[in-house]
Order: sequence, then C-alpha cells, then structure tokens
Amino acid sequence: MRPRLYSVACALMRAVSRLISTLGFAFAFLSAQDSPVLVNTGEPIRIPYACAEDDLQWAGMSCSGDEPCPIYLELNAVVPGGKKIVVAGDLHSSSVTMGSVLLQSDDSGATWREPTSRFRGSALDQLQFYNQQSGWAAGETQYPLPRDPFFLLTTDGGSSWRQRLVGEEGFPGSIQRFWFDSPQHGELIIDAGKTSESGRYLSYESETGGESWSLLGKSGQLPKLRHAPPSGDDSDWRVRPSKDGKAFQIEQRNGDQWKSAASFLIEVANCRVHSGELKEPEPPVDDPAPVPKPKPRK
Repeated sequence: MRPRLYSVACALMRAVSRLISTLGFAFAFLSAQDSPVLVNTGEPIRIPYACAEDDLQWAGMSCSGDEPCPIYLELNAVVPGGKKIVVAGDLHSSSVTMGSVLLQSDDSGATWREPTSRFRGSALDQLQFYNQQSGWAAGETQYPLPRDPFFLLTTDGGSSWRQRLVGEEGFPGSIQRFWFDSPQHGELIIDAGKTSESGRYLSYESETGGESWSLLGKSGQLPKLRHAPPSGDDSDWRVRPSKDGKAFQIEQRNGDQWKSAASFLIEVANCRVHSGELKEPEPPVDDPAPVPKPKPRK
C-alpha cells in the first residue's frame, strides 16, 4: 500500500497541473485577442504563420535557405449559426502537425479571426453548436502520437473559448465522435488505439456541458452514441478543396447550387530556420495541377 502522503502529493501535483493548464490557456486567450482580422476580398485568404524558430526546432524540422519547409493549412469541419461560421482544422508540415486552428466569422464570411490561440502539436476535426450560445470544437494532440483528447468550449456564442481535457494529461487516444443533445448533456467515444489493454473504444458522458466527463464503458467494437443522429454533419455546409487544389472552399448549399462563403490558401508559408525569413508562396496561377496534400502525418 502506498503511503497516504504519496497519494496527497499526487493529488496536489494533478491540481497544480490543472491550474497551470488553466492559466496557460488564459494567457493564450489574451494573445488570441491580438490575432488579425482577415478580410474576405473574394480571393483565397492566407492565415498568418510566423515561422517561429522554436516551433520549427520543436518539430525537428531542418529548413535551410536552399530547402525551406512549407507549412500547410488543413480544414476539417464547418458549422453555421445565423451569421456566424466556425471552421476547425490545423497547420502542418509534410510530416508533423504543428498546431490547431479555429477560424470564426461573425458576419457571414466577410471577415474572419482566430478566437483562441493555436495549441502546439494539436488538431481540431469536429464541431457542434447546439444553439446560438453553446458550442464545442473537439481535437487532440497528434504529435508524436494521438493523446490528450480535448474540447474547446464556448457558452457565449464564440466570444470566448476555453480548453478542457477529457482525461488526465498524457491519456492516449483521439475523439472518434461526440454529440450534445442539450447545452449540458453530451456523449463521447474515444479511440484509444488497437493496443489498448482496456478495450479500444471508451464511452464517456458529460452532464456539465463538456467541463468534465465520466467513463461509461469500454468495448472492442465501435459503439453508437445513444442520442446522436446518424450523422452530425450539416448537409447545407461543407469544406472541400478548390478545383486547382490550392485552397479550401467553405460553401453553403443554395438550392441545387453551392455558394462560396470564403476560401483559405492551403500553403500558408515557406519557413527557414536559420534566417527566420518568411517566404510567401507564389500566387495562384491558371495551372490546374493540384498541390499534393502531404501524407502521412503523425
């Protein structure tokens, strides 16, 4: 049996870790308020990427002047809400996920901003808004392996977002699917991987709007969410690559047609570690050859 003092120390360390995480997000949120407003002129929008040397070195990228490292945007999900549009994705190199990206427009796509900071090594791939106020973006740290599944929560219509981990820090796995059938009640399935000893799929439930989660069960087969519709996607909105493969289109269905709300360049930067120089990619031309989507990524 472990000494009682040991258990108390472990509990204290977990509490300190949660506090640091909360404070870290608070500082990140403040920096997010300084993110530039991106104006939709009808041309593909380039989101900013600073090519910070410590980020590139963290990713193990050697980007010399002769061989700069391209950084790509990937958009995975879109949800509307009146004039609001929220898009989730990530930035990555050819082999490493660099950080999560959340893009938000409050004026039907005329302008865009990042309402929360990017989380290093993480990606966002699912979104849901239950009503005009309550919304969730789901993701996980993807580098070097999928772990620390988390949510970004908003209860004020996207004016602010806060991060909440599903389990303890270092918990392996990724979010397979989630669904909230009220602002407070939600269900979640975690894919813990084929080698998980307790069963590959873990089912969770939240009664706190995603602030905390309780484990319901474990299974070797993919379970179903009890209260979720067959598909949580909005059939009237979609994200797809442009015909030339150089941008992601955010589109809304208009009868039998699809209308573009905005588009974002896929290649956002070419980075050089030593010079710190940011080289803008060449502007789009009429060449229809698509930019290959770098895969695989960790």
